[in-house]
Amino acid sequence: MRPPPTRSWFAWFDRLVVLQVQTPGRVLLVSGLLTLVSLVLTLRLEVHPGFEYLLPQDRPSVRELHRVAKQTAGVSTLFVVLRADSGTPDEARAALRRAGDDLAVRLAALGSPWVGSAEDGVKEAFRFLSPRAGLYAKLSDLVSLRDDVQRRIDYEVEKATGNLLDDDAPPPEINAETLKKRFGLGGLTDGRYPGGYYESKDGRVLVVAVRSKVLGTDLGMGRQALAKIRAAVDEANLGASSPPIRYGLSGDLYTGVSELTVVNADLTRVGVTGVVLIAAVVFLYYLRLRALLTMLLTILVGVSWSFAFTELTVGFLNLATGFLFTIIAGNGINAGVIYMARYLEARRAGEPLLEAIRVTHVETWLATLTACLAASAAYASLTITEFRGFRDFGLIGAVGMILCWIATYSTMPAILAALERLSPIEFSGAAHLERVGPASSRATYWRKFRDAWARTFGLPFGFIVVRIPRIIVVSGLTFATLGVVMLVRYVRHDPIEYDMRNMRNDRKLGVEEVKNRDVAVEVTGFVGAEGMAILVDKPEQVAELRTVLYARRDAASEADRPFKDIHALEDLVPSDQAAKIPVLLAIKAKVLRARARGLISDADWAELEGHLPPDDLAPFSAADLPADVAQPFTEVDGTRGRIVYISPTDASVTEDAHYLFRWADAYRRSDLPDGSTVLGSGRAVIYADMWAAVIDAIPPAVAFSFVTTALVVVVAFRARRASVLVLGALLVGIGWLGGLFAILQVRLNFLNFIALPITFGIGADYAVNVVQRYSIEGTGGVLRTVRETGGAVVLCSLTTTLGYLALVSSVNFAVRSLGVAAVLGEVCCLLAAVLVLPAALVWRDATAVAAAEKTALNV
Repeated sequence: MRPPPTRSWFAWFDRLVVLQVQTPGRVLLVSGLLTLVSLVLTLRLEVHPGFEYLLPQDRPSVRELHRVAKQTAGVSTLFVVLRADSGTPDEARAALRRAGDDLAVRLAALGSPWVGSAEDGVKEAFRFLSPRAGLYAKLSDLVSLRDDVQRRIDYEVEKATGNLLDDDAPPPEINAETLKKRFGLGGLTDGRYPGGYYESKDGRVLVVAVRSKVLGTDLGMGRQALAKIRAAVDEANLGASSPPIRYGLSGDLYTGVSELTVVNADLTRVGVTGVVLIAAVVFLYYLRLRALLTMLLTILVGVSWSFAFTELTVGFLNLATGFLFTIIAGNGINAGVIYMARYLEARRAGEPLLEAIRVTHVETWLATLTACLAASAAYASLTITEFRGFRDFGLIGAVGMILCWIATYSTMPAILAALERLSPIEFSGAAHLERVGPASSRATYWRKFRDAWARTFGLPFGFIVVRIPRIIVVSGLTFATLGVVMLVRYVRHDPIEYDMRNMRNDRKLGVEEVKNRDVAVEVTGFVGAEGMAILVDKPEQVAELRTVLYARRDAASEADRPFKDIHALEDLVPSDQAAKIPVLLAIKAKVLRARARGLISDADWAELEGHLPPDDLAPFSAADLPADVAQPFTEVDGTRGRIVYISPTDASVTEDAHYLFRWADAYRRSDLPDGSTVLGSGRAVIYADMWAAVIDAIPPAVAFSFVTTALVVVVAFRARRASVLVLGALLVGIGWLGGLFAILQVRLNFLNFIALPITFGIGADYAVNVVQRYSIEGTGGVLRTVRETGGAVVLCSLTTTLGYLALVSSVNFAVRSLGVAAVLGEVCCLLAAVLVLPAALVWRDATAVAAAEKTALNV
């Protein structure tokens, strides 16, 4: 039998119960006001999905990223991709160019901050560079071209006068194709910019590039900018042109707004999914709307308090913490599950409201608080790491568990008391059944079924453990041992996820956007598309930086090269201009002579005439370059020449973390000969630092989580045998989890690793409640423990599991992997708590009874 609680120890519970039961309105008023304020604060939270927000903001790479962003990313890019699929190529090209010219004017008219500039090509650059293209050729090539043109002229003259010897080899012909290639015109006439337009080679795609002062990370302003730009494009009535034109958007402004929109929608969808699943299983367990309403209101209070704390302390959510709503709801409701189960059990036993709530307080507070503190300690283990994604997750989760427990024991009893006043529950003295209306066989059957239904959650486990306890214990320990061995082998083979595509949003949800982006980058050839920007203090440092970086690149083997090229504004300013100009003018004079002699056809001359250097050709500097040419190397304040781009060996390898580590190490810090230091940042460095922080965090976080969980359990049970039982069940569950990770080849990333340390605390939750109830029931009470508390423990696990399972519906692969890893941990720890632990207790009870009988016989 269960011993009555000692009232002298729990006098304060009596005063609390009286307050909650006799004056529930006051309690609910205070709780409601706090919750209302908390909801307002929660709605102010913003989500920052960038990887840089997973690192401490004072980390050098993050500081450098923000410094460079202020100078180079202050102007976002948006591509309006126009397509003409019908009509002849010439008709499509003409229609697209008319539309592009018109849109460039319409979009530019929107003005700052929405549109800073809008161009449908590099016509200004084309006009500037075409007559100067020869300056980009090598001096030796120009000299060779000059001599070859002269030889061809001499050859034609000798041929015409009959002085040509038979064995003379003819020099190269003078035509548009050969002259353009050798004259340095290939880069301008290779089909990338036909007529100076951002146009595809087949003439069916044209891109309008927009520069905006609005950043893609500013969701409100970004949406307004996109709305205004779309409206301007729609006003152009592209579909009415001949042939019809359709359009799509891409670029960092569009991608940033789209990503934030997807993340916000994903948060809402995952949160709603989690709440619906949790509510469904709670109702399925209790089959009472009263219980469902009470628990949902209680967890709403706890979750709102948790995220109000987040807004006041952290200030924002990142990719790791954004999905804590459903996690905290699924885990934080566990105390309410145990409380409600014990309360209804007391009411079914005929206890009045006041006594039922008092008994529930007294008999559940220690187990639920211990479980809550264990889970909180597991979350808190993440706060000792440098990785901000873990620290914020751990802080919010740890405080959230405590606040949900406080909400349960402060608000739930008052809700139950208030509902009792609105709709009293009466029990008959004999059958202890609710009076819900006129007596009838159907109503009686329903009441009996509902009262017995909750116990069925624990019945299967009770049925098994009392029949084969030894087999369950031995099998559980064996599989746990094998799991640990498999986990050790798995860890040795490096279980880290290095494919960044498995940590991003599902690309299938944005196929059109990706297609538009690829086409826009190919057509426009923007330098910064894949390269990482480095910002030096003075333009004079660029040459020294390039020397240092190229030395690192060339020191690596061909297979391990960290990057391909370094792009700077000086690349656009040709060298040896003073020496090349006389040669170019000489070539021009000879080409004019060849034209005069009829050696160049009219068609070739039409292509070449606009590219011949002017007679007043003079050297030019970076300051003379047109704005659209120097744009990638121009800072927000107009400063030129301090930005350098370091490009990858190939765009296809930038999703491989192994390569990103090499790339990042190649340029994250460069010590120049003048004694200065240049820092590099960007996606490569941020991701490398992120994983370095994660890898460093794994051992201490796991160790701290287990130690603090064990300490909480030992203190709660006063280092008695109960502590050993709880920790033993936890270790069995962890061993199983390790084996599953190895079998399923689960790859650890910056997000799903969180499931490991928090599983310790959450996994201990179930064993704590089972052991606490068993300690009240005493020897021989295993079956009742499993039927009553075991069912509630199953419900606790189901709510937590469903909270995690909702993450699997996320569009982000990393978030999905967290859901999968956490669900595996939940299943393992639950089965250890409701199978192996009760089986061990049955085995121990049987052994104790046998020993007592033997002693009695001997006596």
